[in-house]
Amino acid sequence: MQSIERVLRERISSRTIPPGSKLKEMELAAEFNVSRAQVREVFAALALRGLIERIPNKGAVVVQLGFGQVAEIFAVREVLEGMCARLAAKNSTPSDWERHAKALEEDMPRLLAHSDFAGFLACYEAFRQDIIVHARNATLADMLDSIRDKIRYLARRIVILPGRAEQALQEHRAVLGALRAGDGVQAERLRMANMRSGFEWFERYRDFIL
Repeated sequence: MQSIERVLRERISSRTIPPGSKLKEMELAAEFNVSRAQVREVFAALALRGLIERIPNKGAVVVQLGFGQVAEIFAVREVLEGMCARLAAKNSTPSDWERHAKALEEDMPRLLAHSDFAGFLACYEAFRQDIIVHARNATLADMLDSIRDKIRYLARRIVILPGRAEQALQEHRAVLGALRAGDGVQAERLRMANMRSGFEWFERYRDFIL
């Protein structure tokens, strides 16, 4: 059951299944070799995450995010990600961030030079997940996980905007510096600024992203 949910979350967040698409119980049951009742359970989990909407007489439809919903996600994420950075700075040592220092200084610039945005985002997500882990706050981690798939979809759309990845890289390096210095106040401030910056890019190009 969990594997089916993970697969569908991946397809929705990557837009392999585009917004507005109808998910068909019978087809998915056949694909995954499960009962239609099990598929409906997965639909319930996806609906709780806000990824699909169950419409009477129409079935399960992939949600299309509007500007207002995206603005809400960024507002919430700014606070949560900032808090994570503050706690992570407090709960970690400089050596905990060594692999990310290499990624930010060497690997990610190389990936950008080759327009490998998928690789760039994978490095960033590893950095982000380590921040969450070092925050050592299960409630905070659960709250961020609840919007993870929507975040992933937005990140994939924003990172390809001209100049955004380069700016984001500089912002991530600044956050890393604060983490390695154990400066929680500065780490929080910079991480929140990073989130606001992402929203500003989204807002600027909203007609091309949504």
